[in-house]
Amino acid sequence: MSNLEIRKDACDLDFLALGAMVHRLDPGVTPFRKARSVEIHVSGGEYNVAAGLSDCFGLRTGIATAMVNYGIGELVQNCIRETGVQPFYKWFEHDGVRGPNIATVYSDRGQGVRPPVVFYNRSNEAAAMLKCGDFDWGKIMSGGLKWFHSGGIFAALSETTSDLIIEGMQAAKKAGAINSFDLNYRAKLWAAIGGLPRAQEVQRRIASNVDALFAGSEDMQERLGIAGPAVPAAKNQFDFETFFETAQNMAKAFPNIKMVATGFREVHSANRHDWAAALWLDGQKYVTPIAQLDVLDRIGSGDGFAAGLIYGLINGRRPEEALRLGWAHGALLATFPGDVTMAKLEEVEAFANGGSADVQR
Repeated sequence: MSNLEIRKDACDLDFLALGAMVHRLDPGVTPFRKARSVEIHVSGGEYNVAAGLSDCFGLRTGIATAMVNYGIGELVQNCIRETGVQPFYKWFEHDGVRGPNIATVYSDRGQGVRPPVVFYNRSNEAAAMLKCGDFDWGKIMSGGLKWFHSGGIFAALSETTSDLIIEGMQAAKKAGAINSFDLNYRAKLWAAIGGLPRAQEVQRRIASNVDALFAGSEDMQERLGIAGPAVPAAKNQFDFETFFETAQNMAKAFPNIKMVATGFREVHSANRHDWAAALWLDGQKYVTPIAQLDVLDRIGSGDGFAAGLIYGLINGRRPEEALRLGWAHGALLATFPGDVTMAKLEEVEAFANGGSADVQR
């Protein structure tokens, strides 16, 4: 039996995420300097997991986040409602000129040998203003909670957001929930508040409260200072053994961590990836097959992987089954426009069990 003990009783919330909402402007395959129109995708690393668990997998999920009272805020609220995620908002008033704002992410999709390009406008971001005391965790979790989740992008937004993550995790632990964290390291964000040394210090404090970690070998070694085999410059993209050895060392450094999981990706072009995933759970090692993906939009596939794996574990699936659900959901995310799932559970199950892409009649 796994030491990752997930509540089996009925809870009002199966899953609660804490993070920032963003709106992503997507010109498709056109670079921004030549773009004349865009699609708008509502997103957020933590929210994407909650949306996947609700819309695809049918769990009861919530998002604790900043919300701004202006038109972009209304757009975001509508999308959250569409995915069935229960919102818990800290409200901010927009001044009509400067904010506070819901952040903008600019991301084209690339094409062939041309990679996707991502940049941001996170000036005066409401989510960066969130701090301890902004959410009544006791009230939010009063009906029971199974799983609490946050990530490194939100931790990097300001000096206060990492403390809020820890506050939420401590409340979740009192409520009997599993705490998970996705390292999601973004050097551009951390640079504004101290760079890599600050990221290591902050994320090690967070890791002390975590049961389940989403991170690859390089993330654990460089972003958390965990020992492991050297990752060569021309690295093997599917170096499972380096991941497992680093995960084992992670658990030695942080005995509270019972699970480490990650996706593996080898990028042949913007539209052709090889994709696999691995799970370390209480010292046991699990890997998926390697799938060849024809990629429409890669953004959000890692969050899709997390959602599928978490669903499988909450649903009581065997670890190898849960991992394959995460792998399958992450693969399907790469076939949809935008960051949030459009998959159905039966599609995920079919791919996880070896289904093909032949026409369905």
